Amino acid sequence: MDTTIDPNNMPHVSDASVSVEIETEDMTLNIGPQHPSTHGVLRLVAKVDGEKISSVEPVLGYMHRGYEKLAEVRTYPQITTLVNRIDWVSGFANEIPFIAATEKLMEIEVPERAQHIRLILTEMARIASHFVFNGAYALEIGALSPMFLAMEDRERVLDLIESVTGGRFHPNFNRIGGVKPAAGAGPTTKKDIQDLPAGFYEETKIVMEKVLEAVERFENLVGGNEVFKARTQNVGIISKEMCEDYGVSGPILRASGVKFDLRTQTNFLPYDKFDFEIPIGENGDCYDRWYVRLIEMRESARIILQAIDSMPSGSLQAKVPKVIKVPKGQSYVRTENPKGEMGFHVISEGGLGPYRLKIRTPSFSNISILPELLEGQLLPDLIAIMGSLDFVLGDVDR
Repeated sequence: MDTTIDPNNMPHVSDASVSVEIETEDMTLNIGPQHPSTHGVLRLVAKVDGEKISSVEPVLGYMHRGYEKLAEVRTYPQITTLVNRIDWVSGFANEIPFIAATEKLMEIEVPERAQHIRLILTEMARIASHFVFNGAYALEIGALSPMFLAMEDRERVLDLIESVTGGRFHPNFNRIGGVKPAAGAGPTTKKDIQDLPAGFYEETKIVMEKVLEAVERFENLVGGNEVFKARTQNVGIISKEMCEDYGVSGPILRASGVKFDLRTQTNFLPYDKFDFEIPIGENGDCYDRWYVRLIEMRESARIILQAIDSMPSGSLQAKVPKVIKVPKGQSYVRTENPKGEMGFHVISEGGLGPYRLKIRTPSFSNISILPELLEGQLLPDLIAIMGSLDFVLGDVDR
């Protein structure tokens, strides 16, 4: 029997192909209300199609503490205790806009020495905040060692803040018209009754040199890591237009290529006397946001070293009434906090405390871009993108 197969006698096979697409509904994921990196309590309701995010709805308010209303039933000197805790990672820097807005209403001229001390401690708060970000962000990407290194370096900066103010997280050091006596101040004289702790200048110079070394170490250890680059470069790109639409400020805005820093735009502290650069990014991605904050630490250390060398003499406190009553009127002062623009709108009716207080916090505006930013992103990139925004929920749910 001939078993040879003749191709011409093969059964006909249809050329038509059948394509079947199975439509499935998006899956809804509840992320939180425990934030995966413990920045606070945030809930995201995310709809995902496979690994792609279709939409995200942030759910806020889990930590709402009513700072604005609490301030309206307190005297002006009592409010600095409250505002320290809005962004607990940047404690000292939170005090400046409120104090400056009150001083503006009272037409108080703060002594130059007090302004320099405020500036030094504000930049120390910026460095401490960025150390937390650098350590936590590397941890979120999957690297453990940078977290330990960042916390060790940050402790030195917090020790300096504590030596002056007596507090690490919540200094409560500013006073209307100046600053209070330093916590560790040595013997004083009638001419200069409030001074910095003995050895503060020398210790500050040592710590700032270590900060500069830490910046270089992080640039090589983290920035040069191929896994870190793969997880952050060209991921979570924020355009200049998106920043403008949502009122994004601070390092996020500068990472998108906008060279805007309130330290050079307003006179809330004497930054015009010092030489420093404003780092900006090119792509507006997660990597740029990390890098801008890293370089800002170097520039803050430079500012502090210059301020130490040019510290003026004189009083640390202007003459103010024992019982502070702010004249009727309103003022708004905005400052460059570590996370962006923080502003206080103070309305006074002439009483012992503000009639109304409105607080503009950077984190609230910065995370408002999440629904647009996360749409279309891959689910594994969600943590990398959120972490790059460096928000604190106390700064959102004020």
